[in-house]
Amino acid sequence: MTPMQQRVQFHLHDSTTTLRNTLDQQSHLIESAAERLAACLLQGGKVLVCANGISAALAQYAAALLLNRFERERPGLPALALTSDSVLIMTVAADHQYKTSLSRQVRTLGERNDILLALSTGQNTATLREAITAAYDKEIQVILLGNDNSAHLAEMLQSDDLEIRVPVEVNHRTQEVHLTLIHCLCDLIDIQIFGEEL
Repeated sequence: MTPMQQRVQFHLHDSTTTLRNTLDQQSHLIESAAERLAACLLQGGKVLVCANGISAALAQYAAALLLNRFERERPGLPALALTSDSVLIMTVAADHQYKTSLSRQVRTLGERNDILLALSTGQNTATLREAITAAYDKEIQVILLGNDNSAHLAEMLQSDDLEIRVPVEVNHRTQEVHLTLIHCLCDLIDIQIFGEEL
C-alpha cells in the first residue's frame, strides 16, 4: 500500500469512526431534534439556520433542503439561512458590528414559534453567541449542532434547548457529521409531516 493510499484509508476510517461515535452517543437527541423541528413547522413556525466560517455553506444547504426538497417531491417547508445574503451581512457589519450580522436577522425575522438551528465547530463564535442571545430575547428555541470545541456555546443553552455534539475537535470531521445529521433531520421531518414514502 502506498503512503497516499494509507492517507486515504486514514481519512475514511476516521470519518466513519466519528460517525459511529456520534450515532452511539447522540441518536436519541437527533430524534428529539427532528420532532421539535417538525412540530415547529406544523405549528406555522420556520427554521432559522445559522453558522459561521465554512459551516455557513451547510446552513444554506440545510435551508435549501427544507424549502425545496430532500429526497421526494413535497410542499416547501419554511426555512431561512441567515448566512445567505452577503450584502445584508456586510451592511450590518459596516453599520454596526460583524458579530451582530446574524443576531440582527434573528431579532427582525424571528418569531416565537420558530427554531434557531445553529451549527458550530467551536471557533470564532461571537456571531453565534449573539444569534443565540437574540433568539432568547424573542423566545425562540435553539438546537445546536456542535462539537467538543463548542462547549462554551452549549453552556448558553436553556433547559428546553438541544445540543447534538459531535465527539471530536477537528473542524472538517465535525462538518462531515453535520452534513449527515442534516440529512437525518430532513428525512425524519419529512416522515413526520408527510408520512412514510410509498
